[in-house]
Amino acid sequence: MDVRFYAHPMNTTSTTATVPATAATASGTSANPLLDTYALPGLTLPNRVVMAPMTRLRADRRAVPLPVMAEYYAQRAGAGLIVSEGVAPSLTGQQYLTQPGLFTGEQVEAWRRVTGAVHAAGGRIFAQVMHAGRNGHPANRPDGGVPLAPSAVRAPGRLHTLDGKVDTVVPRAMTLAEVGRAVTDHADAARAAIRAGFDGVEVHGANSYLPHQFLADNTNLRTDRYGGDAVGRIRFAVETVEAVADAVGAHRVGLRIAPGNPENGMVERDPAPVYRELLTALDPLGLAYLHVTDNPVYPALDDLRPRWSGTLVGNTGEHEETTPQSAARLVASGRADLVSVGRPYISNPDAVERIAAGVPWVPIREKEFHYTSGPRGYVDYPRGTQEG
Repeated sequence: MDVRFYAHPMNTTSTTATVPATAATASGTSANPLLDTYALPGLTLPNRVVMAPMTRLRADRRAVPLPVMAEYYAQRAGAGLIVSEGVAPSLTGQQYLTQPGLFTGEQVEAWRRVTGAVHAAGGRIFAQVMHAGRNGHPANRPDGGVPLAPSAVRAPGRLHTLDGKVDTVVPRAMTLAEVGRAVTDHADAARAAIRAGFDGVEVHGANSYLPHQFLADNTNLRTDRYGGDAVGRIRFAVETVEAVADAVGAHRVGLRIAPGNPENGMVERDPAPVYRELLTALDPLGLAYLHVTDNPVYPALDDLRPRWSGTLVGNTGEHEETTPQSAARLVASGRADLVSVGRPYISNPDAVERIAAGVPWVPIREKEFHYTSGPRGYVDYPRGTQEG
């Protein structure tokens, strides 16, 4: 696939540049900026709060979403936008055996029940397409396959399986044909997401997943066109986003990045040049949004906000706890147009309604049920008005 961005020089604008005006607009002047409406291309959001993607593992062993997932997401339809948990674009890209997928007809039909429930409750939902790369494991794939990655670099630590924690394995370095196949798999999954009723898709380029593995120093040791300097390192991410945008329309596509995030052993010694190059390449596409997780070492929101002319979804979870107050400050400062909220949405299905009513968010009570298969710790958190 040809990359389309080499005519654009790297943007070296000072990080103190003025925040750009975006094509998206807000309406309303509520006392809390989180409660203002916001217009994405073709999709109006009733508020500025985005439910962040969070792995919950409530699919069956064929990666088919279970019925309880429809209840879970519908409970949280008050979010301005829901981004689903990471969804595998292919068997090769699967991280967990009970992670939902978007690569079979049965999976698409099951997701239709989820998106239908969200829409019936008045919500909007994007599917996050997440390729595990080296984070996969033979024990978490029905075919027992070895994970693929940019380079044969093993992730540290141990990985969750249905039989308990296991050591990670050394992935196999992807051939050029396999790199191209991964790009195509993302586009195919995006098409499947739209058939399943999703309003759009988010490409997961953050938190140690496959595009991030191409971007990072220690996981990309390639010497071909997908490695080396910043232009090589961003190539896979750019080709993937372009392919997904071609498949479903750029206005239906978001990208999540987390520059400098060390999760799962990722190392990015100097993220700025790589991510500036990435934004220079992608900004002209007119994507629905860029989703940025900030970092205390590299202030990505401050550096990249002036370099992105479209909608920016901000998340400060790596160094500042997300609270209603911190989220409101992020929007009010102009560093982000929308704010993604992760863990609080586990225990606060009505997170936005609580903000509007001045009801505090409650903490998670049973963390051991994050990744189990049943309803406990999943759909049994009460709404604010239901608490005793």
